[in-house]
Amino acid sequence: MSKLKTLNSLSGGKTSSYVAVHYPADYNVFALVTTRDKSCLFPDKKTRQKVSDRIGKEFIGTLEEDMIIYTMFDLEQYIGTKIDWVAGEYFDDIIIKGENRYLPNVTQRFCTTELKLKPIYNWWKKNIKEVVVVRIGYRANEGRRAKNMIKRTNDNGNIEMKDIVGKRKTQNKWANIEWQKPEFPLMDDNIYKDQIELFWSDKDVRFAYMNNCVGCFHRNEILLKLMSEKHPNKFDWFSNQEHDKGKKITFKNGVTYLDIKNTQLQHQLFDSDFTECDSGYCGI
Repeated sequence: MSKLKTLNSLSGGKTSSYVAVHYPADYNVFALVTTRDKSCLFPDKKTRQKVSDRIGKEFIGTLEEDMIIYTMFDLEQYIGTKIDWVAGEYFDDIIIKGENRYLPNVTQRFCTTELKLKPIYNWWKKNIKEVVVVRIGYRANEGRRAKNMIKRTNDNGNIEMKDIVGKRKTQNKWANIEWQKPEFPLMDDNIYKDQIELFWSDKDVRFAYMNNCVGCFHRNEILLKLMSEKHPNKFDWFSNQEHDKGKKITFKNGVTYLDIKNTQLQHQLFDSDFTECDSGYCGI
């Protein structure tokens, strides 16, 4: 049996970037969250075009911190290996179904599936087409997250994706496709956050304050308030989605993003090692 190829799933954060450096893989893939909203326009036109060329569609802006764009270009230079960029639909489009608007939340986390997982899967389907070992950047103290992912594997230890494999008369024919075998090298080698921070402290790779979406509903209200101040245009995008024809819909149960923005919260220095999301692709 031939040895499985390897893939590093990159989020733009320090941990997955550390994996890319210390555990070279056959492929490095980064999924970028995009928006068509020009209030979130990426400021540099030349870089916008470079990103458009990478993702194969027009890049207007991202709902992640803009710095993540420079992180990926810096990282590619540092590791000396190509990073493949992918992007799914614009976030603006996945929350519209017919005439209604639906927002992801902690129980319906379809944003991760549509904006991170599916684009990587579609890239895999085009470029690899066989089960691949995917390195996930869970650190030594994140065993719970790894266990939750392992629970989603089949009897072969692989994760499946439901996909259309043909037609049966006028109906799509669906099947569960085995495509990735998760691996957790940082846990295997007992690597903690402080070791990763120390490694990057003197390297020429720029990182965002926090990687992934500015308004991610997995973040607590204090952190969301801080993000509303650091990135008001992007945070307003999330707040604006919570209004649908007079109905109030929310990303977080019991509180709107406008409430969070207007609340006088006293934020303080805290450890942003935030691990409620166990998808393995967003990097939170």
